[in-house]
Amino acid sequence: MARFARIPEPVPMSAMNVTPFIDVMLVLLIVMILSIPIATNQVPIELPSGPNLTTDPLPPAVLGIDRQGALFWNGATIPDAALPEKLAALQQSGAALHMQTDPEARYERFDGILATVKRAGITKLGFVGNRPLED
Repeated sequence: MARFARIPEPVPMSAMNVTPFIDVMLVLLIVMILSIPIATNQVPIELPSGPNLTTDPLPPAVLGIDRQGALFWNGATIPDAALPEKLAALQQSGAALHMQTDPEARYERFDGILATVKRAGITKLGFVGNRPLED
């Protein structure tokens, strides 16, 4: 005689599977932990405070670099050795410096001149003629 084993009918589970919810919660926690330091990062910027006491601003000096790397100070050619003293005089006067570089100039030359400007303590600096490349 064959015996039949009675298999009980499946009963629906009354408990909810919370594993996917815990996974999502952990991912959101990691995202928050990674993004909070980025949101609280501060860049120190010196903003002007108070009224502007100078009524007649000094005209800016223009430092040019042509495609061969020659330097021009307000349109006149200057040697590399004269640049630090011109920048020191400009820094003492408080006038701004505008740099105008030929697009074909070597980046190494521009970077070296920019380092000299930084060493001279120039804080008012602008770049002239830099616009996006045309398609």
